[in-house]
Amino acid sequence: MWTGLRDRIAASDPGLLRLTAGLRTVGAITLTLAVLSLFGADVHLLVAGAMAAMVATFAIREKQLGPQAVTLALGLPVALASVSLGAVLNARLYVGDIFFVVLIFCAVYGRRFGDRGTALGLIGFQIYFLSLFVGVTVSSLPALCGVMAVAFCSSAVLRFAVVPATPTGVLMRLRLAFRARLAQLVSAQLDLLDADGDEMDKALNAVREGTARLHETAMMIQAQLDEGTSDESVARLVQRRVADAEIAAERLGLLLLTARSAERADTLTLHLPGAPAPSLSAPAVPDEATATLRRDLQALRTLVLRAGSGDTGTALAHVRNRLLGYRDEENLPPAPAAVQDVFRGIGEAARAVMGLRIALDGPQDESDDTPATARSREELDAEDAAIDGGGEEPAAEEETGLRRPTTRAAVQVAVGSTLAIVGGEMLSTQRWYWAVLTCWIVFLNTASTGEILVKGYRRLLGTVFGVVAGIVLAGLVGQNTWTAFALVLVLIFAMFYSAPLSYTLMSFFVTAMLGLLYTLLHTYSLDVLVLRVEETALGAACGVVAAALVLPVRTDRRTNELLGTVLDRLADVTEAAVGQLSGGPADELLDKARDLDQALADLRAATQPLTHPVTPLRARRHTARYVVALLETCAYHARTLAATAELLPTHPSIAADPRLRGAAARTVRNIGTIAARVEDEHTGARVETGPSIASLLGSDAGTPRYGRITDRVLRHLERLDEAVVGLARPLGVPVAEPRG
Repeated sequence: MWTGLRDRIAASDPGLLRLTAGLRTVGAITLTLAVLSLFGADVHLLVAGAMAAMVATFAIREKQLGPQAVTLALGLPVALASVSLGAVLNARLYVGDIFFVVLIFCAVYGRRFGDRGTALGLIGFQIYFLSLFVGVTVSSLPALCGVMAVAFCSSAVLRFAVVPATPTGVLMRLRLAFRARLAQLVSAQLDLLDADGDEMDKALNAVREGTARLHETAMMIQAQLDEGTSDESVARLVQRRVADAEIAAERLGLLLLTARSAERADTLTLHLPGAPAPSLSAPAVPDEATATLRRDLQALRTLVLRAGSGDTGTALAHVRNRLLGYRDEENLPPAPAAVQDVFRGIGEAARAVMGLRIALDGPQDESDDTPATARSREELDAEDAAIDGGGEEPAAEEETGLRRPTTRAAVQVAVGSTLAIVGGEMLSTQRWYWAVLTCWIVFLNTASTGEILVKGYRRLLGTVFGVVAGIVLAGLVGQNTWTAFALVLVLIFAMFYSAPLSYTLMSFFVTAMLGLLYTLLHTYSLDVLVLRVEETALGAACGVVAAALVLPVRTDRRTNELLGTVLDRLADVTEAAVGQLSGGPADELLDKARDLDQALADLRAATQPLTHPVTPLRARRHTARYVVALLETCAYHARTLAATAELLPTHPSIAADPRLRGAAARTVRNIGTIAARVEDEHTGARVETGPSIASLLGSDAGTPRYGRITDRVLRHLERLDEAVVGLARPLGVPVAEPRG
């Protein structure tokens, strides 16, 4: 039961990042309150200490403990200077407002100096806001400086002693999450095998979601490898094995879908919103083959769950040997060709799981190996020996002046905050700063006007519902100080735990918490909470106006830039993979594939304003979703080609074929044509179509002439070629008729 619960927690919160963030913040606040209560601090100081501890904890973003300590140490004098200036300037209306705008500009501009600059700017802004919230005066400044010191020390205790988060520990937890999510995906695939009738759509959606969650965890592991591993060779080995397992699991899902469908499945992505699921009632599969397939999928799930648990028993070795045996043709059970492909996919997935276990846990007991298992192990050893360090990537050209994102954002936030101050003081001369806070927040982690609009809408929605919750909680708590603080801690934990999942939900918890803080400060009323909604709406509107009128980055421009990046990286991966499969020199294919994945993730995030349910432009929403889905299909086939090409130097069944380079040249040219059209709509080039990739190699499509592995490469190339041509229509690129 404990193992199952641990796996579910690991899968729901990869790396336990949300849990540790929530526990660290709540712990720092609790320790701060405990220390201040021992000194008899009043409620105002308790509230200030709680807010300062929260800021000191969540502002730090470095991964290593040493840089975290330096940033936290520098953050204390920044906080003291900020609260001191707040105390001095609070009573000076115009001077204080001007300084606040300058502080906001500097805080945003500081992001160009990396995580430390971002953290110090955030601390400076939030602590100045704190001084406005609690009404700091010069007479109360000495006590408040002591509160700041206690809060930062409490944050340090929790960060470095109680809930430390080292890159190595985070990577280890991410590995557990990857294993748990891989097991969940195999379970979803097992449900797809058994699903019937009305359950089919649900099972297919579960496989899609599980595949996406596994990919998300793989990307998180990729981000932690450099900091969390001992050297570059270890990082590259783990990267290779994680990529192998991810691709093998995704391919197994596609093969299973094909076995249950009347036609070949090329992607798990639905290209159009509301598109019907493929017909999965045919062809008929013999009961004996289905029973064997069900047994082996369950065995694969067991193998995934027990890998890394230290279990090396004979029964587990027997399961592993049986599954790896499906990599040999003579061990495949009698079944239709599509079902035999599923058994092959199970064998490849078992090999990927074994490779992942060796990479993460070291050499394993080989006493129970069968010949098939020994061959798989030899292939893995040869691949491991071939892995070496990669070259340094060229530094990207940095933009300067107002074109630099941090400078542009700083100017936009300064203008928006000025508007928010003016409008906010018209609504309330006492609590105008809420409008400024909202304007500041909607610019965090956004890069276009559309993203800011969506974020402002979500914050306003969460604030409205949070006001209702705040009214209820304030009524229940009354004047019970410690009950209110206990609920504040619960809401803060919920805020940090839900932040990566839903910005609306996070805003809800923030606003509900503020209702309790107003109760503690004896300033609670319904009018105050309604004013909070009004100031939030005003701040969001000011942010949108500033983003739209001051150095604007239109959503179309942003998405086009990212789309061009995705296409460029897709061309790089495809050309490099095909080049290596054609006998060319080795390249850093997995790095290129992960760069493609990251570019696609950035594009997917940037298209959220276009795909949001409330957008009135339905046609654009469908087009954006269609294009992203096609690109996801392209990325899957490109990743698989890259992974296959990586095996070329060591895998005995894969041989280079120089003809592949010429056959794939059309696909690479088409990607370049579409990228040129995205950059300049007046480009007159056309996308080419013509014979299938297989026919360009001198064989009719579907003829088993080249062998199973080479046929698989051809299928991926053909599907990639079809998907690239499919991109032409929604992007308005003309398609040339094939020459007859």
